Amino acid sequence: MLLLALSHACVDVYQGAVAALVPFFVAERAYSYAAASGIVLAASLLSSLVQPLFGALTDRWAMPWLLPVSTLVGGAGVALAGVGGHYVLTLLVVAVSGIGVAAYHPEAARVARRAGRGDHTAMGWFSLGGNLGFATAPLLTAAVVATGGLRASPLLVVPALAGAALCVAALRGIRAVETAAAPSGAPDPVLAEDDWPSFLRLSAAIACRSIVFTGLSTFIALYVRQRTGGGETAGTLALFVLYLGGAVGTVAGGKLAARHGRLPVVRWSYTLTVFAVAGVVLAPAPLLLPFVVLASAGLYVPFSLHITLGQDYLPHRVGTASGVTLGLTVSIGGLASPLVGALADATSLRTALVPLIALPALGRFLLRTLREPGEPGEPGEKAASQP
Repeated sequence: MLLLALSHACVDVYQGAVAALVPFFVAERAYSYAAASGIVLAASLLSSLVQPLFGALTDRWAMPWLLPVSTLVGGAGVALAGVGGHYVLTLLVVAVSGIGVAAYHPEAARVARRAGRGDHTAMGWFSLGGNLGFATAPLLTAAVVATGGLRASPLLVVPALAGAALCVAALRGIRAVETAAAPSGAPDPVLAEDDWPSFLRLSAAIACRSIVFTGLSTFIALYVRQRTGGGETAGTLALFVLYLGGAVGTVAGGKLAARHGRLPVVRWSYTLTVFAVAGVVLAPAPLLLPFVVLASAGLYVPFSLHITLGQDYLPHRVGTASGVTLGLTVSIGGLASPLVGALADATSLRTALVPLIALPALGRFLLRTLREPGEPGEPGEKAASQP
């Protein structure tokens, strides 16, 4: 699980790096808000379309070779994003990176579920790796691009090389453990029926969370620079803080769920996010960073719980569930970001961020009737502490 978490970090560097490159595209290439957010869209569009497909394929066939190959593809696309200055070429290579990231997640989540035996706390550690990758992406990108300009972006391939090696080592370790345990003769567990209505409501709520997260991650660096006058350092710090919540929130989510149940924790998190995003948009400049911290917590605490809930609602289609909860619904945020950018161009960045306040409230509404997978009783009852 440690090796998988580290490989997940290496892959998700490339999801975070795309947003981290936006201020540099604006500064060096004079892109508009809409054009810059279009690059985030390029990373998300194909990913959102193909990730459920990869999930469906992994439900039928185990494809562990996808892990190292997709890691390399994801890294190569971002590494080439700063080469040349043609906008269409930049969109193309970033889209290729999105396909690589899309191919990685369903199979990786399936393998992580095997390694952790379905425990949501173990999945929290796997998710922590990805969130750490997000968190380090602004610092890594700034260290490379701020010193060497966009021409230095090929150096960003290094995490992909490390991640591919970690994937190979993790797969060998899992195979060795399962081979040693094979003679036990334990019967296969009996799986519950797939609960598609609950899964679709959960997915819609995750999509609301995704639009908020992607909108903030795309524009928070520029927004903080505008509101505080702190320059690139202040913007990079705000983006780092937004991503850093994944390091604490994901692990905290697993521990809180063990005590209070997954669904209550997810609902509390969405409620917190409403107030936190309102603070980011409406509070005075000196309070921006504390509200970014709260928004990060609200967005990240339910992250790994989304994954295990989705897998438990569709126990016969774990790959599909992972492809949707880790892919399609998350990528919807990238699809919506150009709308935020276009509204910012027409009005102001602050005005464009106002609609993000309502989305976690809508997500909280969608979650209100859900119950724990396999739990008897009426919807909305307190969830059990274990999946």
